Amino acid sequence: MLKEFDVYVQDKPGELAKVCELLGNNGVNIKAISSERTQSRPQIRIVTEDEATTRSALKRLGIHFEENEVMNIRLPDRPGELGKMARKLAKSMVNVDSIYILSKENGMTEMALTVDNIEKAREALR
Repeated sequence: MLKEFDVYVQDKPGELAKVCELLGNNGVNIKAISSERTQSRPQIRIVTEDEATTRSALKRLGIHFEENEVMNIRLPDRPGELGKMARKLAKSMVNVDSIYILSKENGMTEMALTVDNIEKAREALR
């Protein structure tokens, strides 16, 4: 099971570099990443292959973060498949908090998502 780290940084240049260099210097490979610069506080969402090292590196540097469980799903890589999956979640009243494409190969797309109710989401996508 993968974890998403929602990393909260200051609103200034170099914060992305600081976090990515920290992880790289600790041997952590980033599997997926996105960022948002909102009015409240900038946020970097990171999925790594080593949650324990990610957690300890962020704590050592004093960077505020939250962790979320990530669901992995595989969909056929063709138009409309993501919409079908999203509709199943909506019908089950599951809210998607974040979504990433992890890879595409052999006609399939591997995705990761965080949701407000992971058990309901798993049931909806069975």
